[in-house]
Amino acid sequence: MPSKNFALIGAAGYIAPRHINAIAETGNQLVVAYDKFDSVGRLDSSFPDCFFFTEHERFDRFCSRQMQTDSPLHYLSICTPNYTHDAFIRYGLRLGTDVICEKPLVLNPYNIDNLLDIERATGHKAYTILQLRLHDSIVALKKKIDAGPKDKKYDVNLTYITSRGKWYYASWKGDEHKSGGIATNIGVHFYDMLQWVFGAVQQNVVHVMSFDRVAGFLELERARVRYFLSINADCLPADAVRGEKRTYRTINIDGEEFEFSNGFTELHTKSYQNILDGKGFRISEARACIQIVSDIRNATPIGLHGDYHPLARLPLAPHPFGWDVCR
Repeated sequence: MPSKNFALIGAAGYIAPRHINAIAETGNQLVVAYDKFDSVGRLDSSFPDCFFFTEHERFDRFCSRQMQTDSPLHYLSICTPNYTHDAFIRYGLRLGTDVICEKPLVLNPYNIDNLLDIERATGHKAYTILQLRLHDSIVALKKKIDAGPKDKKYDVNLTYITSRGKWYYASWKGDEHKSGGIATNIGVHFYDMLQWVFGAVQQNVVHVMSFDRVAGFLELERARVRYFLSINADCLPADAVRGEKRTYRTINIDGEEFEFSNGFTELHTKSYQNILDGKGFRISEARACIQIVSDIRNATPIGLHGDYHPLARLPLAPHPFGWDVCR
């Protein structure tokens, strides 16, 4: 397959190295990158000849000219803050490239409909990263569930705690209007995985939601899911703290631990290869998980009633900056 030319927006961000590596590891070229911040020395490891701009106007001018050459851009990769994804996807499609966007695709389900209209109008495609669907252990789990009894409902507990420092609350990630909140920012790929494996949502209940955690219950076609997501290290279980772990990730299915801790680092490369092979996840496939996190974000928590995750009982923490933002 001939090498493809890429542009990238958000080169200084946390997730950008995985996209840069994926472009390199699939044998393609990163021609130009853009970010408002200029700490992008990471480009040197794979693409030292990549053009770089800190102003969108200059980036746009370069891209527009490049599209008129005999070596046009084929893909635009987006690694920017969540609330900007929709606008940059539109930009890439109208520029004349296909688009690869980091999760979450958008913050609201209605944005997907608008993007589908632009896809049809431009003739170009937008893809999203739903990398857990490519994890070997999760693929095997889906095959097992699909082959199992059709009328069985599994009891699932999802716990995901990924510790973040005080910087998080001062960044765009701590602003629900920009990140979508905890469920969207750290959980959207888990919700996608759960509905992909266990089927469509039948009930979505939120028990606890604050600036640093969310706990609730999802009834899916073939599972009852209790979940707890947090960025607060104080929520880590004792065995994780003793092991000096800052991230704790576990799924329990019918009383048995489902192990999928390893195999994450190469999933973006797998995602890119799938897209290049014409098998990537189109934006319509993100609708279910975007609907789930949108409904969570807009829900009124009911407190500790019904079928809730055990960690939902943990006392809520005060905001590190003293803001009363808990709901």
